[in-house]
Amino acid sequence: MSTSGQARPPKKDRREEAREHARLMRVEQAKRTQRRRLVLRGGIGIGLLAVVTIVTLVIVNNVNAPAASGPANMASDGVLLGSDGTTVSAATTVALAADADPIATDQTALTDTANIVLYLDYLCPICGNFEATNGQQITDWVTAGNATVEIHPISILDRLSSGTKYATRAANAAACVANYDPDNFLAFNTAMFADQPSENSSGRTNDELASLAQGAGVTSSGVASCITDQTYAGWVDASTQRALAGPIPNSDIENIKGTPTVLVNGVSYTGSFSDPAAFEAFVTAQLTAEPGK
Repeated sequence: MSTSGQARPPKKDRREEAREHARLMRVEQAKRTQRRRLVLRGGIGIGLLAVVTIVTLVIVNNVNAPAASGPANMASDGVLLGSDGTTVSAATTVALAADADPIATDQTALTDTANIVLYLDYLCPICGNFEATNGQQITDWVTAGNATVEIHPISILDRLSSGTKYATRAANAAACVANYDPDNFLAFNTAMFADQPSENSSGRTNDELASLAQGAGVTSSGVASCITDQTYAGWVDASTQRALAGPIPNSDIENIKGTPTVLVNGVSYTGSFSDPAAFEAFVTAQLTAEPGK
């Protein structure tokens, strides 16, 4: 007799029960694994434009960076891109005045997507490596509506561009695209890392940056003059200083210490930048994690 007073089943029946219990656990684990795989491949299909209508903006504390007017569509110091499941588009925001605080995206309105945030320097070779190995799958996730990506171009490597300040000029070019043709920003970002200039080179000229933007589908006539005039160079410096000083909203880090800095649903990625499978596993883990864990 058992301590509970109930008769125990025969040993044969107990073995069969254990086998059946183990089988059911294997089936349930297989279902959980399949659900995790489908999270990134099954097409959640959340439309960014629909999400933007319910996004609440939270003011980020300003640091004493030089005052500079910002580009439109980068109120958070980054451009937020998503999709309705077919077409990538940017969340539109007004240009911030020179003395205005940046505004952080409220990610609580983006609960059905993986929210990827990237801080990049276009001269950074590790950023180029990350783009080469993960850029296409990020684009695929965003296009399918399974993820959003918020890209923050910053400038920390001007000293390695033979006096041309390429890192600042490149980030300025990105700001110009965000201002004039934001829906083509993701394609422009990809093109910026294709055949990326090496450190200790002069980088691309302003004319080459304008041509590259055009090749990425940018059609606005205002982009070329914006690049040549370095319209947002002051903003690039100010937003870079904000990133380096912190705080970084929607994240588990205080400030940016280097590039690339990659966040997924607020959690910083510390794995290999050249292993797409490792990054996919990390994104899946954040997307399927229980809130607060």
